Amino acid sequence: MAVLTPPGIEATTFMRFAEDLADRARKLSLPAFRHHLEVQLKPDESPVTRVDRDVESMLRRTINAAWPEHGIVGEEHGGKHADAPYVWSLDPIDGTRSFITGWPLWGTLIALLREGQPMLGLIDIPVLGERWLGWRGEGTWANGNPCRSNGCQRLRDATIYTTSPDIFCENESDAFERVCAAAAGRRFGGDCYSYAMLASGHVDAVVEADLKPYDFLALAPVVEAAGGVISDWQGGALGLHSGGQVVAAATPGLHRQLLEKLAECPQR
Repeated sequence: MAVLTPPGIEATTFMRFAEDLADRARKLSLPAFRHHLEVQLKPDESPVTRVDRDVESMLRRTINAAWPEHGIVGEEHGGKHADAPYVWSLDPIDGTRSFITGWPLWGTLIALLREGQPMLGLIDIPVLGERWLGWRGEGTWANGNPCRSNGCQRLRDATIYTTSPDIFCENESDAFERVCAAAAGRRFGGDCYSYAMLASGHVDAVVEADLKPYDFLALAPVVEAAGGVISDWQGGALGLHSGGQVVAAATPGLHRQLLEKLAECPQR
């Protein structure tokens, strides 16, 4: 897949490598989609399939072969050298519930952190053949074409996305309802695809909770390099040790208004 790469040897090298990882992941995950799979429940009651595990295992082997000194954190196989200067974050199938029910909006998430800061983010949507690739401070590309978030500045004009209302605890649900009451509307569903649509200028904002680092680390460079803002509900930058409350917006002004509505909710 052609990519308009930003200047700089480091960015170009790692972006091309991440694209290769995503290509390899597609070859494993896409043939299994809408076929019978045995589904197991993890200790947190979330579903997992052999495809999740096989894709992550392949990604880890490929990274270890190319960059043995790098750390890796992944949804299915845990962390290794997470204190290394460079750390990869992997979510082989973001949206496993969508994957096992035949819904096409699942993706593979790949991030690279440098000294704890997410520098590279990749969102790959295999069924749709769509991919977003961002490098902090350089730009975000959707299928090789530069993309930007939209100019929505006011919460009253914004449509708010979240994957499901079930992700919120009671206090968080109250905060989310405050946001939605002040907004133009809300929609449910999407997992990582909502953030990709924000980077491309279609979605105004996303509010979620109960996420893990591998759920959001790849999203941060994609959103931010496209002109959007993403943080925890207190406005803090996202990293390996962030909590699960995440808010993303198309513009800084809209992001500030969202934080004001979410401010009364304690951090989970």
